[in-house]
Amino acid sequence: MITIAVDCMGGDHGPLVTLPACRKFLQQRPQAYLILVGLPDALRGFSHPRARVVEASEVVTMDDPLEVALRKKKDSSMRVTVLQVRDGFAQAAVSAGNTGALMAISRYLLKTLDGIERPALSGQIPNALGGATTVLDLGANVDCTALQLLQFAVMGSALVSVMQNKSAPSVGLLNIGTELIKGNETIKEAGDLMRAAAEAGDLQFHGNVEGNDIFKGTVDLVVCDGFVGNVALKTGEGLASMIGGFLKAEFSKNIFTKISALLASSVLSALKGRIDPGRHNGAALLGLRGVVFKSHGSADAWAFGNALLRAYDAVDHQLLERVQSRLAHAAPLIAGASNDTEKAAYSHP
Repeated sequence: MITIAVDCMGGDHGPLVTLPACRKFLQQRPQAYLILVGLPDALRGFSHPRARVVEASEVVTMDDPLEVALRKKKDSSMRVTVLQVRDGFAQAAVSAGNTGALMAISRYLLKTLDGIERPALSGQIPNALGGATTVLDLGANVDCTALQLLQFAVMGSALVSVMQNKSAPSVGLLNIGTELIKGNETIKEAGDLMRAAAEAGDLQFHGNVEGNDIFKGTVDLVVCDGFVGNVALKTGEGLASMIGGFLKAEFSKNIFTKISALLASSVLSALKGRIDPGRHNGAALLGLRGVVFKSHGSADAWAFGNALLRAYDAVDHQLLERVQSRLAHAAPLIAGASNDTEKAAYSHP
C-alpha cells in the first residue's frame, strides 16, 4: 500500500478540484491510500475506506511571502502535508499551492540529500515525438552554479529512468548553441563537468542543446537554470492555449471559416491534447529526503489526478532510492568539483 499525503487546500480551486481528483485516483489505484489535509469544513463529507482526513487550521495562499508560509503559518495544510512524509505516515506529498512556499517548507522539514546544495523543480514539456522532455530546473533556482547544474543532471537522470523506464536517459545542457565555445562561463564549466560525468559513467551526456530541442525531443532530459526553464515551461503552456483560442475564434466567424475550422478541428484538437500541460502535470522536487510533487496551481481535477498518479509511480518505482544511488555513484566527481570551487573562491576573495 502506497500512502500519499495531499494538500487539499492548495491551488486556485482547492477542494473543488482536489477532492474529485482524489476520489478518481483511489478508483484508479487500488493499492493507494490517501491522507487528505485541509480545513475541517472544506473536507467534511469525504469518506473512503482508503483515505483519512488530517485537519489543518491555516492555508498558504498563492500570494503569501515565504516568511509567512514558513515561519508564521505553522499549521497550514501545506506544512502538515509535508510533515506526513517527514514523520513516516506517507511516502509522498502532493500540493498545487504556492511553489516557493512548497519548496521552502519541504527543504526545511525534509532537508536535502547528501551532496545536494539546492533542490530542483523538474517537470515535463510535451515534444514532437508524442512524449515529453523532462526539464529542470523549472523555477526553484534562478541563478545556478556549474556544480548545481551537474547535480540537477544526476538527479534528473534518475527521475527519467524511473518515470520512463530508461536505464541511460540522454542529457542535454541548454545553451545558445551546440558548439563547445558557446555560452557563458557557468555553462561552459557545467558542460565540462557533465562530460567528465559521462566518462565516469554517471551520465549519458549528449552535449549542448538549444531551446527548440526541448520541443523536438532531441534528448530525454534538458538541464538549465530556473529562470530559463520557467520561460520554456510557460511557452509550452501558451502554445496549448493558443490552439484552443484559435479553434474557438474560427468557429465564431462566418460560414466559410466555420467550415475550415470544422475540417481542421480534429487534427488541431488532437494536437492540443498532446501538448496540453495537464497531461504531464506534476513536477518533482528533486534533492530532498522525501518525495514531493508540485501540481500546477490552475490544474483541473483531471490534471491534478495526473499529478497524484506521477507521485504514486515515483514511489512505486523507488525514485528516492534511485536518486540516492546515482548521487552516491557520482559523489567523487561532485565532491571534487565542489573542492575546486572552494579553492577558486579562496584564491579570489
